Amino acid sequence: MFDKFQQLKKLKQLRDQAMQMQKVLQQETITVEERNVKVVMRGDQQIQGLTIDGEEQKNVVEAVNKALKESQKVAAKKLQEMGGGLSGLLGG
Repeated sequence: MFDKFQQLKKLKQLRDQAMQMQKVLQQETITVEERNVKVVMRGDQQIQGLTIDGEEQKNVVEAVNKALKESQKVAAKKLQEMGGGLSGLLGG
């Protein structure tokens, strides 16, 4: 029983660390400019802006961010199915 409490404590610590890392990454900004294309992205891989030939491409930004979110959901589901989620890390 004590071991389960230790696992829950570790799980909470991992979750807290992941949430803190996410906050830190959201504060980072990466800007890349190449051949009349400018991409501004946060460290958590969310696109903040896309400009092509001086024109902002909001529709593309929305579509790419949606695709990224969906791909993250698929990856999380596959990890869970494989038992590679946090419970797998804790031997659960």
